[in-house]
Amino acid sequence: MTLGFIGIVALLTILTLSLIITRIATVALTMTGLSREAARFQARSAFTGTGFTTKETEDVVNHPVRRRIIMALMTIHNAGLLTIALSLILSFAESGTGTDRLYRLLWLIGGIVVLWLLARSKRIERIMGHGIEWALRRWTELDVRDYAGLLRLSGDYTVTEQYVREGDWVEGKRLRDCSLLEEGIVVLGIIRADGSYLGSPKGDTEVFGGDTLVLYGRMEKLRALDRRRAGAPGDLAHDESVAEEKQHWSEEQLCNGVRAASQRPPRGANLPM
Repeated sequence: MTLGFIGIVALLTILTLSLIITRIATVALTMTGLSREAARFQARSAFTGTGFTTKETEDVVNHPVRRRIIMALMTIHNAGLLTIALSLILSFAESGTGTDRLYRLLWLIGGIVVLWLLARSKRIERIMGHGIEWALRRWTELDVRDYAGLLRLSGDYTVTEQYVREGDWVEGKRLRDCSLLEEGIVVLGIIRADGSYLGSPKGDTEVFGGDTLVLYGRMEKLRALDRRRAGAPGDLAHDESVAEEKQHWSEEQLCNGVRAASQRPPRGANLPM
């Protein structure tokens, strides 16, 4: 086999591996909750290095598992471009007659057409999809839970860590005395100074200096809490925050009621049986 045909075989092998890699990434992204079409689009976009600003792209960036999959595709893409370029050089740089080069070109075109037909085959896609999904579940620890989606981490809501400094308002208090939930802040966990983690802490749990609180809530509330210092000004700021949260909750309830009323069919309308 001549050097030119070795280059063509190498190029077709690389293209085959590229199709398999993007198919694996598509299945993995689908397992994280993306639709198949969105997963296919994002996998091909990342692998080819094409950037798009879409709602699905934001969902990928905000999801840690999807983000790792896309980063892996980008890394493979950078290595694949160089290999493809070298294979093309090997395929057509070898000296030979015009007929030899024509044969190599026809082999290359034929191989690409066959790969394209295989990639378009629904039967092969279904078989590969089931096999890849089984392999991912069997040999990986792919955490497909979409915490960002479950917690509705969009708009003003976020999860953050706050280090408890000496003199902070929460230092030395029990969680029930802090009444953070009345401010719209949920304590998801506490990382102690020694590195131990306390998940879903109870009301009698005390907060110490050097702890790190894992909090969920609106960004403005979390920032205000991080700035709050101990003493009467801190207590006053807490009371004001509680009052603001009650007002915010009442407004949200009112908006939800108006929205529900607008979606309700008018009285006397013919409803489907």
